[in-house]
Amino acid sequence: MKTRKSSSSFFALCASAAVSLTVMHCEAQSAPPPGITRLPLWPAGSIPAGPDTESDPAIPTVDVHPPAPGTGNGTAVVVLPGGGYGGVSMDYEAPIAAKFLTENGITAFVVRYRHAPRFMHPLPLQDARQAMRLVRSRAAEFQIDPQHIGLMGFSAGGHLAATVITQLDLGKPAATEPLARVSARPDFAMLFYPVITFTDEGFVHKGSRKNLTADKKALWPELSCEQHVSKDTPPVVLVHGGMDSGVPPENSMMFAAACRKVGVSVELHILSQGEHAFRDEAIRTEAYDDIRRWLGRNGWLKKPPH
Repeated sequence: MKTRKSSSSFFALCASAAVSLTVMHCEAQSAPPPGITRLPLWPAGSIPAGPDTESDPAIPTVDVHPPAPGTGNGTAVVVLPGGGYGGVSMDYEAPIAAKFLTENGITAFVVRYRHAPRFMHPLPLQDARQAMRLVRSRAAEFQIDPQHIGLMGFSAGGHLAATVITQLDLGKPAATEPLARVSARPDFAMLFYPVITFTDEGFVHKGSRKNLTADKKALWPELSCEQHVSKDTPPVVLVHGGMDSGVPPENSMMFAAACRKVGVSVELHILSQGEHAFRDEAIRTEAYDDIRRWLGRNGWLKKPPH
């Protein structure tokens, strides 16, 4: 059994990193929620500082939400909130997702990734992959299993998550930067009402597509996630509202079909009364219940053997 650092040591390390970030970018960096540790995704000085708000970061970060002491099961999930690639839903999707995960013994890592109008493809993808690498590289500190790290994405964040799991970055062994050698492949993924296609005009969320690509048509096939599912895509569950008019449920349906075609484990839930973002509490509860059952069936809620 590997020796792990204590929780107090872990939080001391996190606090130190968070303080360092504040010192480097105090004039630009927004503050994390009370009691939450915020860590930089990239080495200090490698990302230019700039105007920074909670939902529009110039310096991408990850917020660490640990489960209550003694309840952790060793699983972690990197969370990519939605926002149409023009914002990050830190006031709605992020806290709800973090609460759900931590209540189920999972450590949540909420990412504030860069987005339009200042940042476009591939910067959001770079931030999402970097979050996966950071969490996996510091698994012992975070008291998680490096092979139990999932990805959760909402709406445009669901598209970002779908891009991560279909355009896999397994790390570059010869890289000079140690973190670049770490795999960014999630072990599983959960997609909530995701934007998927950029090429099927009947179902495209054009705002997300425009924000990410500046309407450069040459990028649309590359970023149309249903076209890039492979046998190496990790297991995935999708939940979508049947009444979603902003991001039609056909997005999730075509992604699930692509997974089935190549033999990827996939589960799909279309909630007949659900609208986009699951603002209705009963619908949202049903969606998270589906996710909880899927996590349990697949062993992500059990502590791994040592």
